[in-house]
Amino acid sequence: MHIEQARELCLSLPQVEECFPFDDVTLVMKVGGKMFALIPLDSEEKTIALKCDPDRSDYLRMHYKGITGAFHMNKLHWNSISLGSDVPVELIARLIRHSYYLIVSKLPKYIRTQPPFNGIKDEILY
Repeated sequence: MHIEQARELCLSLPQVEECFPFDDVTLVMKVGGKMFALIPLDSEEKTIALKCDPDRSDYLRMHYKGITGAFHMNKLHWNSISLGSDVPVELIARLIRHSYYLIVSKLPKYIRTQPPFNGIKDEILY
């Protein structure tokens, strides 16, 4: 998966906005004002940082060399996925949707029970 593909997948999800809140080289994807993906544009190794359930993070890090704790983030809840590694493209897509789901599931109930969020389900990762 290329960075542009990851960006397009993030933007295809409901109510996603992109911004550069930290600097001009770290693209941040947000839903409901909360981050669910960070894409460093200046790094030689193309990566995406995604929020992940801690139990799933352990499993994924043990099974894929391309998944590690995310740089500058809480490594318990955030993974860095190398886009050109042993991580299958479909798994990267599911991890993007899983990260999005984790944020949407924490939005206030009056928001997450209304369209377009009311039908969102978590992805089965393994």
